[in-house]
Order: sequence, then C-alpha cells, then structure tokens
Amino acid sequence: MSSPSQPISIPRALFVFSLLYGGLAVLAGVLGTKLASLGHWPILGDLAVESGIFAFLLLVVLSSAVAELYGQAVANRLVRYGFIPLIVSMVLLTVVIRVVPPAPFWSDQDAFARLLGQGARMQFAGLCSYGISQTLNVYLFSRLAGGLGSGGSGKLLMVRAWIASLLSQVVDTVIFITISFYGTVEANGQPMPIGTIMEGQIVSKLILSTIMVPPFIWLFVRLGRRLDR
Repeated sequence: MSSPSQPISIPRALFVFSLLYGGLAVLAGVLGTKLASLGHWPILGDLAVESGIFAFLLLVVLSSAVAELYGQAVANRLVRYGFIPLIVSMVLLTVVIRVVPPAPFWSDQDAFARLLGQGARMQFAGLCSYGISQTLNVYLFSRLAGGLGSGGSGKLLMVRAWIASLLSQVVDTVIFITISFYGTVEANGQPMPIGTIMEGQIVSKLILSTIMVPPFIWLFVRLGRRLDR
C-alpha cells in the first residue's frame, strides 16, 4: 500500500503574498483604463499616468519582498505563476465583452467594452512587459544584494528596491508602448508619437517608484517576517 502523501508546507507569508500578487496582477489591467493626474510639477509640468501603475508597483514590491525573504528562484517562480491569473482574466474579459450578450435592459455594454476591452496587440504587449520587467526587477534586486538567490541579507533593502524598480519601470514602459503603438497613426494620419508618450510615462512612473517602493518594501519584508514567526 502506498503511504499517504505528505501535506505541502509553505511559509505563511509566501502563501499570503502569492494570493495578493495574483489579485494585483489582474487588478493592474483593470485599473489601467483610467488616466490619473499626478498634478503640476516644477520644470516637468503636468504629469499623468495610467492608474494600473499603483497595482503594478505593488507587484514590484511583492516580488522583491519574496526575493528578500525566500531567494531569487522563489521570486522568479512567483512572477511566472503570475501569468496564470493575468491570462485567465484577459480571456474572461474578452469572452464577456465579445461573446456573452448583454441583458436587454442593460444599456452600459458600449461603455463596459470601451473601458475594459483591449485589443490582442495591447494584451500581448502587457504580457511581454509584465514578464520581462518583473523578472528584471527580481534579478536586479537580488544582484544588488551581492549574491544571486541569497534572500534575507537585509543590506540596503530600500535602496536596492528603489533602484531595481526604477530600471524595471523604464523597461516596462518602453516594451509596452513600443509593442502597443509602433507603426500606428493618430486620427489626423500622423504617426503615433511614441517617444513623447514614453517620456511622460517614464517620468511619472519614476516619481511614483521613488515615493511608493522604498516604504512599501520595508513594510512587506517586516510583515513577512512577522507572519513566518
């Protein structure tokens, strides 16, 4: 007779962070339909950013926290598993918008489709930018610690998280906007100004990375260690 399988043991913080990570991966795409104002800044002028960045930066924080607590390999697996809820959510939204008919008395179908519907090109761009930028973030964060895969070192935690997030956000923006808009034209027939779009998005994301990532990485690493006690 075969012995009963042993229960899989997973650290409490890793379990909680994984659930949160999956939810935020889905939410980032939904929030991205709103453009948020960051106000007027000296020299920089008026800045705006797609709202999905708030959820995406928390993904950066969570993957970095997992790398700090459990090592680079575990964080990379978290990023790869993040494709599952991301792809499932994209498929479900597409089916609900394009296949499932609206109720006869519901008049918001056009607004629903306009806000949540994304073309295949933008969905592909989102998958590429997510996978590459998140993997890069984990790599840089771990590399800056002085040893690949050596989680828990605690050295310059907030500085490493800040630098890794800055660089990964630049890469994320370049990949997403290039794939989404390269070769497209505006309503007036002029080529889409992807350089201008990138510049504004990168500046806005760098500001948010500086404000959000250092305190949140400190908070999540501290929370993770408390949960695992």
